[in-house]
Amino acid sequence: MPRVAVVPEVHTHVLAELHCLDPLLSTLRLDSGRLKCTCLAVSRKWLALGTSAGGLHLIQREGWKQRLILTHKEGSITQVSCCPHDEDFVAVATSQGLVAVWELQLERRGRPERVSVSWEHRGHSITALCWDTNTLKVFVGDSAGKVSFLRAGSSKLGKGSGFVMFPVQTVTTVDSRVVQLGYQDGRLLVSSLSRCYLCDTEREKFWRVGNKERDGEYGACFFPQNKGLSMGQPPLLYCARPGSRIWEASFDGEVLSTQQFKQALNCPPLPLITYRKEPHYNPGQKTPQSIAFPKLLYFGDQNLLTWTNSAIYIFTPHNGQVLLWTELKDVLDIAVYRNDLFCFRVGGCLSHISLLSADRCVERLLRRESWSLAAAVCCMFQHNISISRARKSLPIDRLEHLRSQLSSSTHPDLIGQLDELIARLEPLDSACSSRRSSISSHESFNVLDCGIYRVISRRGSQSDEETSSLINQSVSEEERLKEFSFTHDEDQVDHDPMSGEHAEAERSEQGLQFHLPLSFRPKPPRIALQAVKDSVSSFVKKTTERINTLQMNSELWQRADFRENTHVDMSATFASFPDEADTEVYADMPNTESDLLELKSATEQAVSQMQDPLLLLDPDFIGELLQEWLKTLEQVLGPTLTKSAAVAPSDVDHDAWEPLLLTQKPEEASEEHKESFTQENTESEQDNHLPSEGEMTMPEESVRLVSPKVLPSELLTDLTQLATLYTELSCFREPEDIKALNCVTFLRRYFFLLDQERIRRMCLLCCQEHLDVQSSFIQAMLGVTQSSKVVEVIHKGDLEKSLRYLRELQPWSPPVLLAHIHRLYEKHGEAAIRSLPPFYPTITPADVMQMAHKSHFLAYLDNLLLSQPEEQRLSFLQSLLDPESLRLEWLELALSHDAPEQCDTVTPEGQPRRNSHCFRWGYGRLLSLLIQLPADLSSKQKMAEACRSHGYWTGYLHLCSELQHRDEAFATICHLDDISLLEEPDGVTPQTLSEWRLLMELAQDGSCTSDLNGDALSNGSTDCSGKVSTENLILRLARTVGPERAEAILEEWGVQLSLSPHSQLVCELLKMAEKRQRAAIQTMLERCDRFLWSQHA
Repeated sequence: MPRVAVVPEVHTHVLAELHCLDPLLSTLRLDSGRLKCTCLAVSRKWLALGTSAGGLHLIQREGWKQRLILTHKEGSITQVSCCPHDEDFVAVATSQGLVAVWELQLERRGRPERVSVSWEHRGHSITALCWDTNTLKVFVGDSAGKVSFLRAGSSKLGKGSGFVMFPVQTVTTVDSRVVQLGYQDGRLLVSSLSRCYLCDTEREKFWRVGNKERDGEYGACFFPQNKGLSMGQPPLLYCARPGSRIWEASFDGEVLSTQQFKQALNCPPLPLITYRKEPHYNPGQKTPQSIAFPKLLYFGDQNLLTWTNSAIYIFTPHNGQVLLWTELKDVLDIAVYRNDLFCFRVGGCLSHISLLSADRCVERLLRRESWSLAAAVCCMFQHNISISRARKSLPIDRLEHLRSQLSSSTHPDLIGQLDELIARLEPLDSACSSRRSSISSHESFNVLDCGIYRVISRRGSQSDEETSSLINQSVSEEERLKEFSFTHDEDQVDHDPMSGEHAEAERSEQGLQFHLPLSFRPKPPRIALQAVKDSVSSFVKKTTERINTLQMNSELWQRADFRENTHVDMSATFASFPDEADTEVYADMPNTESDLLELKSATEQAVSQMQDPLLLLDPDFIGELLQEWLKTLEQVLGPTLTKSAAVAPSDVDHDAWEPLLLTQKPEEASEEHKESFTQENTESEQDNHLPSEGEMTMPEESVRLVSPKVLPSELLTDLTQLATLYTELSCFREPEDIKALNCVTFLRRYFFLLDQERIRRMCLLCCQEHLDVQSSFIQAMLGVTQSSKVVEVIHKGDLEKSLRYLRELQPWSPPVLLAHIHRLYEKHGEAAIRSLPPFYPTITPADVMQMAHKSHFLAYLDNLLLSQPEEQRLSFLQSLLDPESLRLEWLELALSHDAPEQCDTVTPEGQPRRNSHCFRWGYGRLLSLLIQLPADLSSKQKMAEACRSHGYWTGYLHLCSELQHRDEAFATICHLDDISLLEEPDGVTPQTLSEWRLLMELAQDGSCTSDLNGDALSNGSTDCSGKVSTENLILRLARTVGPERAEAILEEWGVQLSLSPHSQLVCELLKMAEKRQRAAIQTMLERCDRFLWSQHA
């Protein structure tokens, strides 16, 4: 091997191909002539390879094992992209223009399925795919310049939600082919052949980046600023320009500077360190390069990567320098993840290349025993090997060991250069030499056959002091890390775990020379934090067990069915209170077996009596039976007061109940929610609720969520049945019929016994009559779910993250989910309501209608209908109308919100204003569906009257046509003065001559088309072609029945034919057309007649 040239000191990094992927391609049979690799993508977990046969291979990067293959019949794979924040999703584009999003379902070990499909780009070549950084949204760009996005449905949203296809939406259409897409913090970057565009996807705004155009493939990308002084600043934009230039722009699209790399590239290329051939560096290869950068990628640590078909370039844009460039032939595409890049080349070849510092590259090569390559890199990057930082990972002893592995017959020049390097690193009279001799005096080394150095350290040596200083430094760092709260663990879940492990490996390799497993090394900060967390968890667990041991019967505690049937997790509830408080609570509560036996006897007696079908159908008997059972329940599980107080709760002092409450008082947010809920329903509904006597005399109780005594599972099941039945009877019957506890008091006092789902359905049925019942139920559910982790996420105010956590709670419990959605609505208002359709049918429109303001409910209902396929929306809306009275109620809501002013659509006399049917109605789609639904005659009449009173004339005409009120419909059309309304499907077509005569009379009358405010929509135009005039009606009648017959009819009616020249010409043309049509028909009949006679002969 010839003498290796030394690279300049400015070069510190190198590209190295340390892994061979040829065996992987051979295993996948992607190296054959018939099947080729066509595209690739990479993430932390996956390497995705698309093939010419329509297959997508997903290879796990850890161990390079193939996990999945996804097949497509819509052509070969042209683009693939892995979701950056959820690696369970992959987007694929095919040659036929199909875009499909796959959910892999690896965590649940299910079969992969397509959760979203788009044919929006059929017939065009898809050139770019890009994922949203927060949601399951994919942006697509094609060769025609069209940019769209599709949202992925997911089975994580609930049973059957994976089959819901969200509609594909077009973002924009640029002037030429899309070259590259990028997304960051709500903004989409589109790079076309001529310029770059920046799109704010939330506000739907667009900017052009810079003013100068370009012609060709030039990339663009976002550049996050998360290092050094720029940490926390908005990302930058880098857009490629002709002549090796790159624009640097702000996050708002304003060009800040132009970086010119033409002269900076006037340097020799660094060789690719690969096992395929020996590296060669030619210092004389210097020529300025004026090239176009087809794509730009954020790479490694604040670097930009780009490439051509013959080279790879890496820049450091913060200082405008070239980190390195390396020649590599036949490059087609590159995918990057951190410091690793996967290069796809002509012929289907695949290379795995890493960006490494020179010393780290040598260390990796030494581990692989690539002695000649390691020596060549050492000699090539002598300046980098000689610095102190590199000396910690590559001490002189390792270099000497490397020299000993080289053969003097095959590598004499390398041995000579290594000797020169070692000599410069260790002069005989240098401080470095004296230091090494001092270390050698305290330590001894043994070099094993495998190349590992064994260090034998002596006590009191200098190396021990250095090691102790490293330990102290690490310990102090751990003490600082321990000050962080464990509440940050949830926010750190989204981060890549590989980054922490990589950083720990970096620190360990820099701190210790030979990576020895020393027993006195401190634990890493991550392990220390986990140890503290485990200690706290152990303390909480032991405290809970001690409380349960003191208060619970040992036989009942050992029963597994009791733990499974409890409504609230008792251990979680008890763990949230101090030991002293729990001891005081249970010390005052008698827990004798006699009380439970008495309650069990009364419960069994009540249940057995209710088994009689005849008695079960008698509400009065059931009420009396439950009142007798309630007395025993009050004595055993009620407040610890006198028996008389248990029967007459209006005399109870509220302060005497507080020691019995095993949960904290409802949070302030719950109280605010209750007030806002009551206020909104009072504004939107007629409040006919009158408080009962108990409510007026007794202060409001706090909701009890946990039983004061441990109940067997069989008893708890019967108690739940009776308590829920009592609540339902007390809610639906008149207050004077129940002489014991009213519905609200019983619900708050014994909520721990109730069936939450049945109580939720009860609240839906009696919401208008008993607002306090609904308020108490929501307050109770807020208390039940207070300890959930989702509550912390909701309070942080991130709507997308909160929704993602709610989707992960599957299978959903409707009452629990409803409580979380109440919190979301308090926090985000209408935005939260609009995002609820994926939770249907767990959360129904009735739930949302009780919770939200009227206008917010309409937005939810409109989005819910929009989430359904268009052909199924009508039947879906029909299924939601339960009871049927909701139809008219929803119609009134849609007519009164986001609608034109009534004075603009209706005259003071109650007649339609001219052209007022052209106004836009915000909920027109919902109105159209409600009107099209089948209904009885009275409902249709009420709906028609509502449409007329609000001025919704399109719906009114449709209903008049269904009700056969055709005369009213024609009068309305004449007032609206739009001749197009005489055509279906939006209008009413005259079917008889009497209807045409009515139209003629209305048009000649002139009073129908008069308008006090004039024609606001005509803007002064004199065009009468669209008006309901006598002349236009005559022309339309002539087209319908023929011009000659029309003249006879009009003469019979006494209508004067005063037509304009244009109308006369139209009539003459109609006559000629009619004559020719008759002649053509006559000729055809004669020919048919002759043909039939000839066949007969």
